[in-house]
Amino acid sequence: MIWVPHEMTVGHPQDFDVKYRLYSYEEGGRKNPPRQGYRCDFSYDGDDITKTGIYMIHPEFEDEQGEIILDREMPIALDGTARMWIVIPEMREAVHRHRIQVGVKGYFMEGSRKVGEVEVIKVVGLFTNPVK
Repeated sequence: MIWVPHEMTVGHPQDFDVKYRLYSYEEGGRKNPPRQGYRCDFSYDGDDITKTGIYMIHPEFEDEQGEIILDREMPIALDGTARMWIVIPEMREAVHRHRIQVGVKGYFMEGSRKVGEVEVIKVVGLFTNPVK
């Protein structure tokens, strides 16, 4: 099954890029690695998620050359880079434009469980993508 890149479906670039490391099962991560289309959430390092909650910011994984992985059946590498997409446009202005910058650290989340760590490596469309 072929993945259709988000940029083709939403008409704008990703909000930001991250380097990530998914936790192994022994570290509290998933039993099986995710595939393209994985819908984890995001939290900022240092946040108390019982107060701030978690955010609907989804990854779109890249290969070693920085191209979007199009094979939806191929397991994703435990570390690499991903394009990040803020799902709720209003949150760009309300929260993320004030917080996202190169070097910011955070986590891939499944509910209240951290399943991977991320670091912002590039801000792309965060300040120009729609807020409604």
